This record gives sequence, structure tokens and C-alpha cells, in this order.
Amino acid sequence: MLRVKLFAQAKQLVGSPQVELPWADGQSVTELKQQLGEQYPQLQSLLPRLLVAVNSEYAGNEQTITTRDEVACFPPVSGG
Repeated sequence: MLRVKLFAQAKQLVGSPQVELPWADGQSVTELKQQLGEQYPQLQSLLPRLLVAVNSEYAGNEQTITTRDEVACFPPVSGG
């Protein structure tokens, strides 16, 4: 299982600060977003803009993730 921390609007939409997903080591950030969308359809509108951090560093869509990684998801922040 992969533990994923959620922040801000993602946390509010899911109703929890953390979720767990079935995970095979080596899957990518893109696959993480797909699984989040399947298990939590309320996140669909955020997924294209969702920022993912792996071990405290922002990750691109092709970066792979293992179950030992610390993963966090942040909606983009806007403002002026």
C-alpha cells in the first residue's frame, strides 16, 4: 500500500488528510493520479493541476514511486 498525504482542497474533497492506495513499486506519478481519480472521483477536477511531492521534492509525471516513499499532493495555489 502507498500512503498519500493530501493538503488543502484535496484534503477537503476527500475528507481525510491521508489515503492509502494499492501500489506496485515502480508505478509513476501519472499512475498515482489515475488511481486517485478512480478511487476518489471528487478529485477529478484537481488532477490535471495537482502537484505531487515525493520525499519532499516536487515530482514530474514520469517519476516512479515506491511504497517506501513519502508522497504528498497539493492543489496549485493562486492569488495575488
